[in-house]
Amino acid sequence: MAKQVVQPKIRGFICTNAHPTGCAQNVRNQIDYVQQTIVPQKTGLNVLIIGASTGYGLASRIALAAGYGMNTVGVFFEKPPDNWRTATAGYYNTVAFHQYAEREGLKAFSINGDAFSEEIKSQTIDLIQKELGQVDLVIYSLAAPRRIHPHTGVDHRAVLKPIGCPYVDKTIDLVEEQIVEVVIDPAIEQEITDTVAVMGGEDLTFWVDQLLENRCLKTGIQLVAYSYIGPEITYPVYTHGTIGRAKEDLKQKVDQVDQKLWQQIGGHAYVAVNKAVITQASAAIPVIPLYISILYKIMDAKGINENPIAQITRLLSDHIGLGQQPTLDDQRLIRLDDRELRLEISQEVERIWLEITTDNLPCLADYNRYKRGFRNLFGFEIDGVDYGQLVETELLLP
Repeated sequence: MAKQVVQPKIRGFICTNAHPTGCAQNVRNQIDYVQQTIVPQKTGLNVLIIGASTGYGLASRIALAAGYGMNTVGVFFEKPPDNWRTATAGYYNTVAFHQYAEREGLKAFSINGDAFSEEIKSQTIDLIQKELGQVDLVIYSLAAPRRIHPHTGVDHRAVLKPIGCPYVDKTIDLVEEQIVEVVIDPAIEQEITDTVAVMGGEDLTFWVDQLLENRCLKTGIQLVAYSYIGPEITYPVYTHGTIGRAKEDLKQKVDQVDQKLWQQIGGHAYVAVNKAVITQASAAIPVIPLYISILYKIMDAKGINENPIAQITRLLSDHIGLGQQPTLDDQRLIRLDDRELRLEISQEVERIWLEITTDNLPCLADYNRYKRGFRNLFGFEIDGVDYGQLVETELLLP
């Protein structure tokens, strides 16, 4: 066994270790939130969550199990512990979730591997057929920087770039903690194609086709894919950039899947547009850490900020939970970013954005909140955890 004192190893937007006890406390906190927010039910329904170990995917798994008593199949790609090297946070999150599910008598199955691959799709289908028969709900929350195409073998790498012209604006240097100018050259056509291949909707269509072919989806199935749009201030590098092009492709593919599910088994597919949250992936996007630091200060002051578990609990209770019909905008989108994009919020963000400098950063934004939120992702700086104690890092998934 490998007991050790685990301290964070962080530089910029990269954290190379995780704290198992802190991750477990994170999971417990999310379970507590769900059970204090809604009246828990025991539905016995089954859900497949693709991208289930962190962020919105993990929140979905927790909310569906703790709030609705659902059996879960989670697919993710996480590194297990290796001697004195800790596992990734998503791995420890999943260990903690399994412990909860076992205590509650819920079925929980996890598949750790490349969800883009045919191998993992086949493993997942075999598991569903053997253990659950069919699933009532599919959540697609996959986020990855790279995809090896299962049919062509091409190695696609996503990039975070504008399209058409360079992007010039301010951002936070996460190492020096200063407001600096960032210049990002526009993507070439191949980079756009690669980003769409990784972050667009093709993989989702492959999942649905194989699940349908193998009769793994119940009549009336609902499928929800997660996305993000953001405010106009981030449009040049996000919505109008390579990621935005991929999100457009995801939306088109979800609409096609919706038609296919309706025609074949009376099901539906939707895109839920979520609010900006702190993730390791978003930390790598220029502008986003500064934007979130400003946004959170404003939304916290108004008492309307939501973390992933609050967002997903609202998605379930208001849109896709038992007896609910989703409220859609004119593009068939579920808009969970409605609070983030309120006019008074956007206007305040834009005003501060123009004024903010390194000197007034502590006054106009809550960058310390951002930094703590980032460390929380890896199980650090969680209330109630003694980080001076030895902890077992060699934890194993069932």
